[in-house]
Amino acid sequence: MQNVIRSCEVLCVGDELLLGDVVNTNAAVLARRLSQLGISVHHQCVVGDDDGRLREALALAFSRSDLVITTGGLGPTYDDMTRQTVASVLGRELSLDEQVLADIRGYFERTGRVMTPNNSRQAMVPAGAIVLPNQRGTAPGLIVSDERGENTAILLPGPPGEMRAMLEASVVPYLEARVQGVYVSKNVHVFGMGESQVEHCLGDMMQTLQNPTLAPYCKTGEVRLRVRAHAETQQAAQTLCDEVIERIRNSPVGPFVYGVSRDDGDEYTMEAAVIELARRTGRTVAVAESCTGGLVAKRLTDIPGSSAAVLGGFVTYTNEMKTSLLGVSEQTIREHTEISAEVAAEMARGARRVTGADVAVSTTGVAGPGSDGRFEAGTVYVGISTARGEQVRALSLPSARPRSYIREVAATHALDLIRQTLLEGPVKQG
Repeated sequence: MQNVIRSCEVLCVGDELLLGDVVNTNAAVLARRLSQLGISVHHQCVVGDDDGRLREALALAFSRSDLVITTGGLGPTYDDMTRQTVASVLGRELSLDEQVLADIRGYFERTGRVMTPNNSRQAMVPAGAIVLPNQRGTAPGLIVSDERGENTAILLPGPPGEMRAMLEASVVPYLEARVQGVYVSKNVHVFGMGESQVEHCLGDMMQTLQNPTLAPYCKTGEVRLRVRAHAETQQAAQTLCDEVIERIRNSPVGPFVYGVSRDDGDEYTMEAAVIELARRTGRTVAVAESCTGGLVAKRLTDIPGSSAAVLGGFVTYTNEMKTSLLGVSEQTIREHTEISAEVAAEMARGARRVTGADVAVSTTGVAGPGSDGRFEAGTVYVGISTARGEQVRALSLPSARPRSYIREVAATHALDLIRQTLLEGPVKQG
């Protein structure tokens, strides 16, 4: 029977990572995928292109983990030393693999490039290693163990596209045969309640649950609750997750839950929830934006299939555009200013009238930085219009936050207002 892998360390190699010239996305991708497989990542490390420091990092990693996965340092140049350093640490000799060399030559021929002699370094394979084909580059990956099988390293290329393809095609199947049971993770997406409030409501569950586990994570203006269960079968693990999710829905947090997604799928968003709901109810949406500058429309139309629900939108940054395109009253602007609940209501009403949408949303406010002389940054009004009339949500977002944060959270409030309106059921035309 194969040795069971329970823990892993991720070791990313490259001076460019240490210098900040390249963002280390590989570590995040590996940690997420390993977690889905039920393998805990207790440590991550970044090491420069230096044999001595890499040896030290490998020795420490092998002392505390069942498996070490490296990225980077497999290329043809003098500073690509991961292959030879790992082989030396594990007591394995390197030798030229003629099949790997032929594969590298074939890659150069297919891409119409000239193969320089130093590329043959990538065909040096440690004794007993498993070679992982690279369909997107020249450097193959490797799975290398010492002679007793106590320490194992998986060597992956540094370029993210090559690493991810090799991870899914070769590494995941290898690891799946070496883990016990099945892990299922689900994300409960919460908007309109802060992390401290969520923890106050669900703190007992978070502290007492063992399987599944429940943990909160923050993203911009939102909270994600991760429910993770382990069982012998996927169905059993999913049932355990669903029972906890039902408890969350029945708690004070429930009204703020806008969706549930699997951890192994694409990230679920408020805009995805809106488009899904609009399509299911057969209703259409329009937007009129000032301070968010088209961000609400952008996020909606990022979702595949949004054309079935989104009719169009307006970016009316000036008062003249608000009046000429949306029909906002000049008197309303004079009496209440363009940053007001009254203008937000008229903007939404105008967008619905012009487009004929079932639901229209609007945003107007100060995104910052700083005050505009009348209102603090973070003062935002979000309007919604249906055949029933208009409603406005007044926001006072943290003025010290960056402009991008205020725009992002204001856009999410606009999307949430659409979602809640769609949940009320079809509008009866009056």
